[in-house]
Amino acid sequence: MNIRHEEEIREEALMETARKMMVAARTAPKARGKDNIVMALLTREGIRQVSEKIREMAAEKNLPAFFLRDAENILSAGAMIAIGTRIEPLGLHPCGMCGFADCDEKRKHPDHPCSLNAGDLGIAMGSAVSVAADNRVDNRIMYTAGQAIMKMKILGEDVKIAYGIPLSISGKNPFFDRKNP
Repeated sequence: MNIRHEEEIREEALMETARKMMVAARTAPKARGKDNIVMALLTREGIRQVSEKIREMAAEKNLPAFFLRDAENILSAGAMIAIGTRIEPLGLHPCGMCGFADCDEKRKHPDHPCSLNAGDLGIAMGSAVSVAADNRVDNRIMYTAGQAIMKMKILGEDVKIAYGIPLSISGKNPFFDRKNP
């Protein structure tokens, strides 16, 4: 008799869900049909490296205690999606939602986010975490992990906004049921 217990298929199920999350983020609607989303799938070693970077940043810059909490917290993840966006003005007229008069003026400030790129990233992340929810995989969108992901250039030099989405299959969601600093 061939029997596979749930504990034996957890990682496989986690990775399958992570791949589907990335597909959902990729196929999410994008302004003007221009796709500036960049993603990577991190396994435990990559997560450990992001955790170390968060700790390093917290120590160097005297960041709030929640950075250290999150650095420890993501170690509960079996996988993590790194997701971000390149900043590329889309040339809509009229717009100005970034705070500049138009895209030509915004281009003079390449590190300043285009609101449409940021909106597309939010929609992509929402699509991704909805897949995790549909598959009952615990997750959380984390700004702190995104800060480390950008510093480490995991998604490339041209990604200016990033987040991490750690994933876990366990009896209790480790990303929400946690101690506050």
